[in-house]
Amino acid sequence: MKLLLGIQGTGNGHITRARALAPVLRDLGIQTDYLFSGRKKSHYFDMEPFGDYRTSTGLTFFSRKGKVQLGDTLLRNNMLRLTQEVASLDVRSYDLIITDYEPVTAWAARLAEKEVIGLGHQYAFNYPIPRVRGTVVDQFILQNFAPADIDLGLHWHHFGAPILPPIAPVEADQYAPESRRILVYLPFESRSDITQLLKKFRDYHFVLYHPDALDYGKGNLEWKAPSRSGFQQDLLRAEGVICNAGFELPCEALQLGMKLLVKPMDAQPEQQSNALALAQLGFGATMNSLNREAVAQWLELGERIKVGYPNTAQAVGEWLANGATEPLIELSRRLWKQVSFPATTAHYIQDVPKLPGKIVGRKGGRKVGQD
Repeated sequence: MKLLLGIQGTGNGHITRARALAPVLRDLGIQTDYLFSGRKKSHYFDMEPFGDYRTSTGLTFFSRKGKVQLGDTLLRNNMLRLTQEVASLDVRSYDLIITDYEPVTAWAARLAEKEVIGLGHQYAFNYPIPRVRGTVVDQFILQNFAPADIDLGLHWHHFGAPILPPIAPVEADQYAPESRRILVYLPFESRSDITQLLKKFRDYHFVLYHPDALDYGKGNLEWKAPSRSGFQQDLLRAEGVICNAGFELPCEALQLGMKLLVKPMDAQPEQQSNALALAQLGFGATMNSLNREAVAQWLELGERIKVGYPNTAQAVGEWLANGATEPLIELSRRLWKQVSFPATTAHYIQDVPKLPGKIVGRKGGRKVGQD
């Protein structure tokens, strides 16, 4: 079997998911080519698991001071170049094509009239989950940025839909939290704003990763440059995480049993929806701005929540190796039966998924989620 996996490189969460899948696909004997887009090639790091990977410019979102700038996003993305990248990507030799919200792969498959599987958190939004819909433009972008024929959505809870648990492995046996040590990852906020937010909490030690940072410490703030291995080591020493309302890092925090505070990006409905879901589930605290009072309350009263997720990467790899023929509802049910939710969610949806999935595919389609 020969597989093409396209990964959105704008955020590190998509790459984290690909790192978990890569050894599974290799051990299953699936020949996999990787294509990344969304950032400059020189800005990728720790990419050894992907071998001779390819990069494209693709599309990305531009932000400033924690808010998506739609005008910059529309003006600074080169649609002509994207069209050329899509046209030049030959996907005809692949048995399976997967996109983790990566547009070049998705649209090249559509151009070649080949079926494409969407694997990632964004594809959960094609089902009835907690969400903030945003504007008509926001909804159009979500649905058309990297469209797929089969949606393997990932989320912290199934919400009664045939989606899957997260792909975010952690080394839970090595978790040794240190009291009052907090990991901070707010890459879309300015360093000066983060400093003003946290510098007065002198009883806590904050380890802050940021794309614009160099290794530097002052007082209770320890800034660090991006590093996958370093980040994981610091994650395993922290008792709590403050981050934007992305998907992968909260997944890791929940599996380790950390307390979690998220700040969704402004004008970013996906992150706002994630914050809504975390609040409904009781999995974490949220703040809509860099609010010192909210941080103070969370530091004092925030609860540590632990969720046990199965090895979704292994299950997805085996599903692919078997030709992706098992009904998605069955794959979903098998995996959610293995999840251990905290007692605090006993009031919430605990049943396995029941809703039928979509009928997908352009050529009559496959019924991948039928009950």
